[in-house]
Amino acid sequence: MASTPSEDEAREGSSASSMAIPHGADAAAEIVVPWLPLETRWPPFLLRQYAGFWLPEVTLKVGFPAVHSVFEPRPTDVFMASFPRSGATWLKSLAFATLNRRTHPPLAGDHPLRRRSPHDWVRFLEIALNTSGGEFFEALPSPRVLATHLPYTLLPGRITGNSNGGSAAGCRIVYVCRDPKDALVSYWLFTRKASPDLGVDAGSFTIHEAFDLFCEGRCACGPQWQHALEYWEESVRRPDRVLFLRYEEMLLEPKSHLRKLAKFMGCDFSDEEEEQGVVSAIVELCSLGKMKDMEVNNRNVSNSLGIKNETFFRKGVSGDWTNHLTSEMARRLDKIVEDALQGSGFTFATSR
Repeated sequence: MASTPSEDEAREGSSASSMAIPHGADAAAEIVVPWLPLETRWPPFLLRQYAGFWLPEVTLKVGFPAVHSVFEPRPTDVFMASFPRSGATWLKSLAFATLNRRTHPPLAGDHPLRRRSPHDWVRFLEIALNTSGGEFFEALPSPRVLATHLPYTLLPGRITGNSNGGSAAGCRIVYVCRDPKDALVSYWLFTRKASPDLGVDAGSFTIHEAFDLFCEGRCACGPQWQHALEYWEESVRRPDRVLFLRYEEMLLEPKSHLRKLAKFMGCDFSDEEEEQGVVSAIVELCSLGKMKDMEVNNRNVSNSLGIKNETFFRKGVSGDWTNHLTSEMARRLDKIVEDALQGSGFTFATSR
C-alpha cells in the first residue's frame, strides 16, 4: 500500500488548499493537480483535495476537466448522483428500467439489465471521460440517464442551471443518500474486493484505517456528509430539479419511491400500467436478489469500469455497520457528522 504523505507534501498541500478555488470550465482546465493536498492511504487511487472534497487524482487530471469542457448536457438529461456505495447501482437499475419500460418491458427475457451491468447502461460521467471522449454520451438518444459521484458544487453550471445568472433550468438530478456508517462499511468492503481488478492489493486495508480516514473525510468524494448536504440543500431550494432520496426509506417502500422517481423523470406510470403490475415488475427486476442471480452479474464478467459485476452486489441492507464497527466507533462518527451538520437543518435520520 502507498505510504503516508511526507511533511513537505502535507505542507505544500495545506498551502494549496487555502488558495481561492475558482469554478467553471476555465477553472477546471487550470487546476494544477500536483499542488493540491495529497492522500495515498485509501486504495486504489491517489486522492487530491479540491474545493473541500477529496477526488481521485486521475479524475482531476482528465475526467473532471472534460465534464466541464467536453460534455454537452441536454435539457432532458437526468442524472443519478450519489456518494460511492450509497445505492447507485440500485438507483441506476430502477431509473433505466423505468425510463425504457416501453421499449424494454421489465418481464422481457432479453431485458438489457439481464445482459449487461447497470453501470454499462448508466455510466458515471467523470469516470467514463477519464478514458474516452464524449462520443459515447453524444450517441445516446434522449432522454439520457447519466450518473455522477461529483459533489453538487463541482458540477458544471450547464448541468445545475447555475450558469448565466441562473437563467437556465439545468438538468434534473436524483440523489440517493445513505447512513454514513453503512456507507463507510460498504465502501471499505468494496475497496478490498474491487482493488485487485484495478491492479492494487488492498487486502491489508483494515476497517480501522478506513474508519479514521472516513472520519477525516479523506476518501473519494469525501467528506460524505458534506456531499449529501449540498444535494439536500439544492433539493430544498429547487425540488423540481433535484430529487433527494434516502436509501433506507427506499428499502422500506420501493414501489412508492419508484413512482416518485418516475414522476420526477417525467414518465409517470399510467393507471393501465399500475393494473398490469408494471411497477411491481420493475421493482422485482431491479431487486438485489434478482440482480445477484443474473448470470451477467455472477460469472466473472467485468463492466465498463473494469470491475467484476458481482463486486457491486453484496447485502443491500440497512444497519450492517453493526457487524463491523464498535459502538464507540459509531458514536464517534455520529458526533462528527452531527457537529458538521449543526445548523444546516439536514440530518441522516429517516422519517421512520
